[in-house]
Amino acid sequence: MNLDLSELSQLAPIFRELFKGYHVSRRDPELYAQLSNQQDQYRALFKALGFELVCDPRGFYYFVPEQMGAQVNKTAQRLALFTFILVEHLADQGRDPLAVLDGGSIGRDELPALLEKYRDLFVQAEVTTQDELEEKVMRRLGQLGFASEDNGIYRFLAPMHRFLDVCLSVQQDRDLAATLHSDLPLPSPQLIDDEPEDEIISLALDEPELSEEDALARAMAEERTQQEIEA
Repeated sequence: MNLDLSELSQLAPIFRELFKGYHVSRRDPELYAQLSNQQDQYRALFKALGFELVCDPRGFYYFVPEQMGAQVNKTAQRLALFTFILVEHLADQGRDPLAVLDGGSIGRDELPALLEKYRDLFVQAEVTTQDELEEKVMRRLGQLGFASEDNGIYRFLAPMHRFLDVCLSVQQDRDLAATLHSDLPLPSPQLIDDEPEDEIISLALDEPELSEEDALARAMAEERTQQEIEA
């Protein structure tokens, strides 16, 4: 497939965001429109670099490197654990978790009660105060495109379905275990000390070894070489 790089006018910002683990959704109209209109070209270019561009039918894009890591990094584990906690908390309150996590919102004023109720689990995630909850969880959700914050209101975006899928899978396992009257306990999410806290990492992936500039340059160079060979 011959690529016309002149048509990929948003290549640099798209690559920069996807490379650092961000999920591009309709909240990012220019980037999302470019990916939707030139999806095949972007997929081919990024494939040359070793990344799989995933388009979730629920309306968001993200990167999956071909070299899949065996361990889920700590940031992804912490966010998944928070989603699991929030789903259970909302259900206990009689609120529909899907309605909240699929375009709905929670307020900052709800965080203290949530932290107190699930303190043991949050301690496992190295979250013991509201400041740490906002810094290590809520801010990360915003950085990676899962949520936005405005005047103390956290609104969840379409990419949250990645975590919801995990929660629903766990719930299905629980329901199956109950149906079979199994005495085997289902495992709780466990956090693994594997990366520095300050790194921003893709979900369930090892951190790419190349810098964003080197990776983009290599991809474009490889594509030009391929086009010269075919010519």
